Amino acid sequence: MNIADIRTATERAHLGEEMHRLISELFPICRSITGNGVRDTLRLIQKRIPIRVHEVPSGTKVFDWTVPLEWNIQDAYIKNACGERIVDFRTCNLHVVSYSQPVKRRMRLEELKTHLFTLPDHPDWIPYRTSYYKESWGFCLSQKQFLELKDEEYDVCIEASLREGHLTYGEYYLKGQSDDEVLL
Repeated sequence: MNIADIRTATERAHLGEEMHRLISELFPICRSITGNGVRDTLRLIQKRIPIRVHEVPSGTKVFDWTVPLEWNIQDAYIKNACGERIVDFRTCNLHVVSYSQPVKRRMRLEELKTHLFTLPDHPDWIPYRTSYYKESWGFCLSQKQFLELKDEEYDVCIEASLREGHLTYGEYYLKGQSDDEVLL
């Protein structure tokens, strides 16, 4: 191995560590196609890449699509009869169906089940679900968590808003070796 190979390997290791740090910062951010999570994500990326940020207002027609309302979430949980958070957005942002309507209710397990989503073939996984085009709400949890639910009343809360706002996106042009254009 020559010195150039060592330097390249060292540079690659450093780049890998840098990428891991960025992913560690980005992963906890709850983001959907609109909302503060997208803006927070773009701000973190802007620290590393000079992207230009654009905003398109809700209701804007884009070809055969309309920019949806802006969704922002503050908190969400399911509490059991003892008041313990057994499904908790603060622990994992995948626990809430993205674009869920706000809800604050007490309900029996039978009713709650219609708003719960799991992956039975993968009992430890928490699915990712969205509800952009249908007014609804829900929680995602592992199949193991689901099977532990007791027939009792649960407090259900999703503190979220759906309001006129913007779809925010970032743009960065990187000249390549061909005239082809790639959009990510």
